[in-house]
Amino acid sequence: MDFYQYKSGYRYTSDVMFLYNFARNLRPKGDVLDIGCGCGILGLLLKRDFPSVDLAMIDIQEEHLFLADKNINFNVLSAELILGDFAGYKFNKKFDFIVSNPPFYNKFTKKSEDKRLLISRYADFLPLKTLLNCVSQNLKQKGSFIFCYDARQIEDILAACESVRVKICDICFVHPKEDREALLVLIHAKKDSKSYAKIHPPIFVFEGEHYTKKAKEIFKMADSRSVDCE
Repeated sequence: MDFYQYKSGYRYTSDVMFLYNFARNLRPKGDVLDIGCGCGILGLLLKRDFPSVDLAMIDIQEEHLFLADKNINFNVLSAELILGDFAGYKFNKKFDFIVSNPPFYNKFTKKSEDKRLLISRYADFLPLKTLLNCVSQNLKQKGSFIFCYDARQIEDILAACESVRVKICDICFVHPKEDREALLVLIHAKKDSKSYAKIHPPIFVFEGEHYTKKAKEIFKMADSRSVDCE
């Protein structure tokens, strides 16, 4: 699949590929919502693999939805696009699955002066507790939330999930290399679940200067290419 992106501004990274693979293995079904969809890559890859899902994608930035709409049409898929702030938006239904690659950089990270990048990357615009509270309100009973976040904030993630009765069921850490600390964590949480958490084997992105076999397999499964547009 080809995905149009702007040459400047927010562009998706490999994080979304690992999140896509993680979500794909959980086989989403029913009503699916992609929060902060950007160009639509996460939701549309899942729609490609699971055509029966009823996909909706929300983003606060109109220019992102323009790209998402372009990518929907180019790849001959279907999805409802919603322009709005997830934290305050009133949906007309609840969802079986919610997925998101949310903004998770914190205030201690050096910030860009580009307002579009600030909104897309920094948790100031969608704090973790706000995100999880709104997810809980918009999930069906036993509904699933699949997302990625800064692994170094795992303590905050656990506390925030517990506070809104969203139980972590699957967790996987992504490391740049085998000898480096994890920078990304992939999480599957369910509303009102009583299951124990399953800790998946870690994913290592690089071995030396090259991608690991696992990373290559994930990129091959996504089968996506970026196309620049103005």
